[in-house]
Amino acid sequence: MVMVAGLTGLLRRYALARAMMDVPNARSSHEVPTPRGGGLAIALVVVAGLAMLGAAGAVAPGVMLALGGAGLLVALVGWWDDRGEVPPLWRLLAHFVAAGWGLAWLGGLPPLPVFGVVLDLGWFGHALALVYLVWLLNLYNFMDGIDGIAGIEAVTAGLGVAVLMAWLLPGADWLLPALLVAATLGFLPWNFPRARIFMGDGGAGFLGITLGLLSIQAAWVAPEFFWVWLVMLALFVVDATYTLVRRGMRGERVHVAHRAHAYQHAARLAGSHAPVSLGVGLINLLWLLPVAALVSQGHLDGALGALIGSVPLLAGAVWFRAGEPEQPD
Repeated sequence: MVMVAGLTGLLRRYALARAMMDVPNARSSHEVPTPRGGGLAIALVVVAGLAMLGAAGAVAPGVMLALGGAGLLVALVGWWDDRGEVPPLWRLLAHFVAAGWGLAWLGGLPPLPVFGVVLDLGWFGHALALVYLVWLLNLYNFMDGIDGIAGIEAVTAGLGVAVLMAWLLPGADWLLPALLVAATLGFLPWNFPRARIFMGDGGAGFLGITLGLLSIQAAWVAPEFFWVWLVMLALFVVDATYTLVRRGMRGERVHVAHRAHAYQHAARLAGSHAPVSLGVGLINLLWLLPVAALVSQGHLDGALGALIGSVPLLAGAVWFRAGEPEQPD
C-alpha cells in the first residue's frame, strides 16, 4: 500500500510536468482538468509482488508469468495511450495478445460446472475465454468514469474472494486477490473521495485483465470459484454490458466515450461521485458477497448464483436508464 501511494505521487508529478491531463468535455463526469495515468503504480507493485511470491514458492511460475506478463503489457500500452494516442486497432490487438499470453500460461479455460453439468468446451472454450478477458478488460475501462469507483470495485470484489478462498481452500491462492486489494488500497486515497489523479487506461485495463485472469486461475483450483468471481464482478459486468447493448441497438458508435452508464446517471442524480462509488462497494459486500459465499460452499449452483446476483442489478440499470442519452436540464 505504501509503495503504491508513494509511486502514485511521483506519477502525478510526472503527469503534471508532461501535461498528461484529462480535460473535461461533454462526455466527462468531472469538472476540472485532472492528471491521469496513476494506475500504473498499481500494476508495477502487483507485478513486483507476484515476482516475490513466485520466488518464495507461494505462486506457481505459470501463474506468475500469466498475471505479470499480461497485466504489464496492458498497463504499459494503456499508460502510453494516457500519454498521447494509441490507435484503437493497435490497442485492441495488444489486449488480445495479453489475454492470449495469460491464457496460454494458465492452460486455457478449465471444465466448468454450468447448471449442474460440467462442460469441457475445448478450443471453443479457450476462444470464449479470450473474448471474455478482452471484454472484461475494456468494460473495466468503461466503468472507470467517476472518482473511486474502479478502485472500490477491485477492493471489495477482491477482498470478498480472498476471504472465501482463505476460509475454504487449502494453499496460498488467496494471496493473489489480496495482493491486488492491497495495491489498489494504496492508490485509492489519491482517487477518492475527490480525484487528484485518475487511474487512466493503463490502470483500469490492468485491473480488468488481472481480475479476469484471477477468475480463470481460481477455476483451475476450484471450479466453483470462477462463478464466485463472476458474482462479485456482476455490477460492473451488468452495467457495462447492458449499456453497450442499448447503445448498439440505437446505432451509436459503442466505442466512443459517453455518459450513459447507470452509475453515471446515478452520480448526476446524487450530485456527487462519492455516494455512488460507496454504493457500489456496499452492494458488493452486502448483496453479492453473500450470494458468492453460497456458491463457494456448494449451496448454490454457480451459474444460477451469477444469475440471481445479476437480476436486481439489471433492474437497477434499467431504473437508472443505462444506455440512454443524458437528458438536457
